[in-house]
Amino acid sequence: MFNSVEGSQNNVELAINAGNPSDFKKIYDECMQMLYKVSFRIVNDEEAAEDLAHDSLIKANEKNLVFPSLNDAKYWLIRVVKNASINYVKRKDRERKAYEKVLYEDNRKSENGETDYLKQEAIAKAKEALKKLPKNLQDVLLLREYADLNYKEIGKVLGITEGNVKVRIFRAREQLIKIIGEDNVFLPD
Repeated sequence: MFNSVEGSQNNVELAINAGNPSDFKKIYDECMQMLYKVSFRIVNDEEAAEDLAHDSLIKANEKNLVFPSLNDAKYWLIRVVKNASINYVKRKDRERKAYEKVLYEDNRKSENGETDYLKQEAIAKAKEALKKLPKNLQDVLLLREYADLNYKEIGKVLGITEGNVKVRIFRAREQLIKIIGEDNVFLPD
């Protein structure tokens, strides 16, 4: 797509060479602010956005890329910084999930007999309270919490609208809280 210095000697007067210090300064001055904004919109972190914008400019410089025009350089750099920013966000998300997983596993290993007893007691209370709910509220809550269906799927199963499902789930949870009491239920993490 873009040539190195050797392959574009015939268009030198039109081309912009990212490896040439004066051309690189033009590219930097024209693009840095915009690249930062693009990256910041994706990563939502000032330092990371600045680093990613600089890295994209450095890539063009190190590869001695020759662009047909300043606009072509700008478009190429936008793609590079956008992809790098997306990859950064994905990597940070994987790191966060791994960190949470480690914390969760550590908590699960530290359970004792008292915790198990409280969980069993809470489950028994929830089942008893669930039996006290009207049938239409029981159905939506069971499908949501135990069958793990989304609102749309529950609506199809019960032949009601998605909005009605949301209302019923809200009402069912409110009634459960009234029956059980918020402070009397042990909910494990």
